[in-house]
Amino acid sequence: MWTVVSSEGLPADERFDWFSDLVSREVMPTAISSEQPGSFRAEAAALGLGDLHVSRLAYAPLRSRRTPALIRRSDPEQYQLAWVAAGAMGMSQHGNDGLAGVGDLVFWDTSKPSDAVSPAGSGQDQQLVILQLPRSALPVRPRLLERLLARPIPGGTGMAAVLSSFMRSLVGHGDQCAPAQLRHLGAVAADLAAACLAEHLDAEEHLPAEIRKRALLQRIHAFIEHNLGDPQLDPGAVAARHNISVRTLHQLFQGLGEGVNARIRRRRLEQCRADLARPGSARVPVHLIAARWGFSGPAVFSRSFREAYGLSPTEFRALSLACARPGGARAAGDLVR
Repeated sequence: MWTVVSSEGLPADERFDWFSDLVSREVMPTAISSEQPGSFRAEAAALGLGDLHVSRLAYAPLRSRRTPALIRRSDPEQYQLAWVAAGAMGMSQHGNDGLAGVGDLVFWDTSKPSDAVSPAGSGQDQQLVILQLPRSALPVRPRLLERLLARPIPGGTGMAAVLSSFMRSLVGHGDQCAPAQLRHLGAVAADLAAACLAEHLDAEEHLPAEIRKRALLQRIHAFIEHNLGDPQLDPGAVAARHNISVRTLHQLFQGLGEGVNARIRRRRLEQCRADLARPGSARVPVHLIAARWGFSGPAVFSRSFREAYGLSPTEFRALSLACARPGGARAAGDLVR
């Protein structure tokens, strides 16, 4: 579960010191300053992913400095990788500097001095999602990683886009996962972070083969999700997009419990099911929903839907909408009798 805390219930003159102590305790000791401490506001949340942790921070503009004295006092000895969800983040470390905007990633080392600022005057609070990674989680030589410190990594393409989407999903759905699932997500997060950083260093060959394989699989899953509405999406299209053979693609899916075609079909059906259950889509014809998610025709969709859920799409929609109305449980019972 996300553990969420907020400055909202504190007296205004205590909020800034509260947040400063919280960051030093949960992220890393740092000297924080604000031009308007009296009106400061912030919220923080944390989620454990086994050996990894993810933090979600939202706060008014401030400056954060990690000094040599603070490093000597306490150092978690981590790499930290942040996804900028709102606002902007300027940072300097190890002779590098840059300004990251919404959707970008920023990477830093807790063992090196740094200076970070969220620009004032933007009218928007800073929002970060931060992966806190043990050094052992990134099997890339530190000298290579130093090139990326404090430099914005655009989050819209390649492995950075996959990692950004993963971090966004953690925010939305991490609290629905059991402890064993969270530990698995921690391993996935480490693989994606390593693959993202190695890609931007043009150093994928430095990653163990197993990490490259798992990262490629996550990239394929993301590609499938983004292209479910394309009726031409099939194993051949997936393999071609990732410069691998169809045979290699099928080998990647071995041991996952479903093949490539089965995953595409299942995810299309799940998206159609969600649309059919949504009251706002009640007037959208069933065949248009099927086409939106890549089904080749109404007959194929109806047959596949009944095989998966035991009802026709029309029956499922009527049942879902009946359940959504007042007295819906009784109405739904009438429908299935």
